[in-house]
Amino acid sequence: MFGDLMGMMGKLKETQQKIEETKKRLDHILIDEQSNDGLFKVTLTANRTVKSIEIDPSLLEDKEQLEDYFILVMNKAIQKATNVNEAELAAVAKEGMPNIPGLDRFNI
Repeated sequence: MFGDLMGMMGKLKETQQKIEETKKRLDHILIDEQSNDGLFKVTLTANRTVKSIEIDPSLLEDKEQLEDYFILVMNKAIQKATNVNEAELAAVAKEGMPNIPGLDRFNI
């Protein structure tokens, strides 16, 4: 019993380390998003850090339109980055979980 517990603790520590490594790797996965007409572009990391924004000069003439573009494109980019982030971290966490009967029904 004690050996099983030590093995489980070691596995959890290993999984925690893999999660940290995955978070660092997600800083290098870039998510590009743009408006349908290509006038506004943004690039985020999978950790949701903004890396670049490109704004067509024509958008600078209409503050409201620029704000609308910004909100729409940023929200789409953040959602994509969140999906990648959560999928990557969930895969690592699930891989490292000890095999405990009934735990799989919690969708970890």
